[in-house]
Amino acid sequence: MKEELNWNELGFKYRKTNALYLSYWKDGEWDEGNLVEDDEITINISSPSLHYGQQGFEGMKAYRAKDGRILLFRPEMNARRLQRTARRLLMPEFPEEQYIEAVKKVVKANEEYIPPYGTGGSLYIRPMQIGIGENLGVAPAKEYLFAVFVSPVGAYFKGGMTPIDVVTTKYDRAAAYGTGQAKCGGNYSASLWPHKEAADAGYADCVYLDPLTHTKIDEAGAANFFAITHDDRFVTPQSSSILESITKLSLLQAAEDLGMETAEEDVYIDKLDLYKEAGACGTAAVISPIGSLTHEGKKHVFYSETEVGPKTKALYEYLVGIQYGDLEDPHGWVVEVD
Repeated sequence: MKEELNWNELGFKYRKTNALYLSYWKDGEWDEGNLVEDDEITINISSPSLHYGQQGFEGMKAYRAKDGRILLFRPEMNARRLQRTARRLLMPEFPEEQYIEAVKKVVKANEEYIPPYGTGGSLYIRPMQIGIGENLGVAPAKEYLFAVFVSPVGAYFKGGMTPIDVVTTKYDRAAAYGTGQAKCGGNYSASLWPHKEAADAGYADCVYLDPLTHTKIDEAGAANFFAITHDDRFVTPQSSSILESITKLSLLQAAEDLGMETAEEDVYIDKLDLYKEAGACGTAAVISPIGSLTHEGKKHVFYSETEVGPKTKALYEYLVGIQYGDLEDPHGWVVEVD
C-alpha cells in the first residue's frame, strides 16, 4: 500500500490503488482484457462518450468478512444491468462471466485496500463502459472500452444511521420512456442542479416525481425510494424512468424473509399518510432512512426525524449482515473472491 490509510476516516472519494482492468472492443469482439497500474486512459477527442454520452457504469462493493474472506454481493446482477444499459445505448454487451472475472481480478489485486472487518468500510468497485474512437456525427462508436477500478471507502453512517430530510423538486432526473432505466452518465449530470437546490435549502437531497404527471414519487436523489405502510407492507414505486436498484430488489426479498408483504406500486405524493416509515436505498448507504419529506411547502414526518424506524432498521441489519457474511445467505447472493 502506497499510503497509510486511516480506515475510520476514509470518506467516499477516489484513491489510486494497485491496479485496474481494461478491455477493448474492436472489429466485433472484446479482447481478453488485462490488469494495468496506470489509472489514466487516452482516447480520441471525438469519442462519442465525450460528446453524446454513449457510456454506462455500475457501482458495487467488496466486503471483508469477520473470518477474513472477501465477499461480493450479487455481482451477476450488476453485470446484467450494465448489459441492459449497453443495449439501450447501442453498445456491445460485455459478457457476464468475463465481467465477474474482471471484478474478481481487480479486487484480488487490491486486496490490501479492503477495509478491515468492523470498520464499516468496503472496497467500492466501479465497472464502466464507454464509446471511443474517431466519430464526429451522432452515431454509435466503432470501438469501446470496458474498465473496472476500485477505491476504499468508509462507513456511510458515522455513529449509526440517521434519518435525512428531503424535498421534492420540479425538475426531472430522466424523461418518461427515456434513459431512466439505464445507468448512464446523462441521468446523473441532470441531477446535479436539483441536488444543489435541495442542499442549498438545507435538505439532504431531492425527491423526483414521475415525469409524466408529477403526482407520484419516482426516486430519492440517486437512489430508489421505499416506504412501509401502517400494516407493514414494503412498497416501492414503479415507473419507466426509474433505475432498478439491485439493493431495492434485494430489499424486496429481504422484507419477505422478515415476514412482510411487498409490492411495487404507485406512491402518490399526496398520500404520504399511508406510510409510517420511508427510505432511500442504493449501493453506497444500503438504506438512508427518510425522516421527513417536504412537498410544496408542507412537511410530512414519517417515523421520526431523529430515530430510525424499527422495520427500516431490521431490513438494514439483515441485508448488511448478509453482505459482510455475518448472517446466513439463504439466496446465494454472496460470491467469495478466492
